Amino acid sequence: MNYTRRSFVKTAGIGSAALASWPYLSANPEAPSAQVLNPYNLVPVSLIIDDSTCLVNMAYYGIPQFAEVFPDQYKQDWRKLPREIPDSFVREFGEWCIENGVKGKYSIVPYPACTGWVSRFIPGWTERELKNSLDLVRKVILPNWDIHPEMVSHTRVIDITTGQPYPYATQEYMENWEWSQKKSADELAAYQAFALKILKEAGLPCEGLTTPGGYGGQNQNNLALSTLEAVREVYGAEIPHYFRDLYTEKEKSVAPQVLHASGLDGNDPECVVSILGCTGDWFGGWDGLVPGDANKFITGDLVSGRMVEVIESGEPAIMVCHWPGIYFNGEKTGFNILKEIKKRLDQKYDNLIWMKLSEIARYWAAKELTSISTDRNSIMINAPFSTPGFTIKLNSSFRNMGIRRAGEERPLVRLKDEKSFKGGTFYSDRNGTIICFDLDKGMNEVVMN
Repeated sequence: MNYTRRSFVKTAGIGSAALASWPYLSANPEAPSAQVLNPYNLVPVSLIIDDSTCLVNMAYYGIPQFAEVFPDQYKQDWRKLPREIPDSFVREFGEWCIENGVKGKYSIVPYPACTGWVSRFIPGWTERELKNSLDLVRKVILPNWDIHPEMVSHTRVIDITTGQPYPYATQEYMENWEWSQKKSADELAAYQAFALKILKEAGLPCEGLTTPGGYGGQNQNNLALSTLEAVREVYGAEIPHYFRDLYTEKEKSVAPQVLHASGLDGNDPECVVSILGCTGDWFGGWDGLVPGDANKFITGDLVSGRMVEVIESGEPAIMVCHWPGIYFNGEKTGFNILKEIKKRLDQKYDNLIWMKLSEIARYWAAKELTSISTDRNSIMINAPFSTPGFTIKLNSSFRNMGIRRAGEERPLVRLKDEKSFKGGTFYSDRNGTIICFDLDKGMNEVVMN
């Protein structure tokens, strides 16, 4: 019998949670049932970095623009902040992340707080300094991080016909607030494509975007559709994704949401994935003025904290921070908190995998949209999207397993334990079998005996 969640996901709107543990139950009592697990049977972890860009400290330039609209809410003494977050810190941070395997998403705001264009020039810095900054991003950030625009300026809305900010200091013309809430999907897509094209002109790859502040919060269906349209149009990304929401409540699922799937049986399937954060910014605040606390993520005794809650639920544990708070005006408070979190996670867990948001989005799209049918000796898996480390649990034990594609069969290597899965391996005991392989787009057959 054939089992698929396509019909569910194809019609699902915002708020439909990913069905992470939904099993494919066979109607044949002699056939095994199959359940898709996390990649490599590990729990994904990641870090979302907002308000980052080249050179510009978004807090220094953003606070006075926010204060012009909300003078009673933004009273920070922004003049005491550094105007720049130096590339020496970008290098230090990026190299540490490469060495320690930390991955996630790193924003590059295209027109940061209306100071200048990252693809051309930013007044206050030389052309050479901007070029060097972009080169550094390619060298030490791209290996472990997805690049996102955080819309165009993260402050004033830009007239995309002129490239100039609208002259109105009101909520209706700030990206963080009202402008996006009643726009059509096409209008949002045009604006987001404008942002994406700046990053493309700067020579940066991109498969998704981040919303600044409340952007699209009351217009989420159109936000999802517009992300799908804009990212595919500008970059041709197969599986666009975006970050807008986070939940810190224990009872709320933070599994990625696979939305607006279509064309799954054709050559050009589509979907968009909403990535959810699971923490607040408990590193250093969006302005770099509020010291955070590693204990909110994981306590020193390794017993509790938000990351512990989410990891032990099996859902992706994705932290959220802001670049000014990681730098913390040169004190590096947020960065040091990240180092402590990483140390504690390593002490407590041996079942984590750090992933970019695009990698999580790809896996969840495959997990939610792949159809599986089982019989006694084989499993037919029809996948609209490929993904590495696709992992399935069967409720039966087997001595030998293999993958057959295009008439060619390759055996899977049997493991002695459940903690070292890689593509092309399996583990089986009296409780069942776990198989891990790189899923190809199209038909994949698992054979067993």
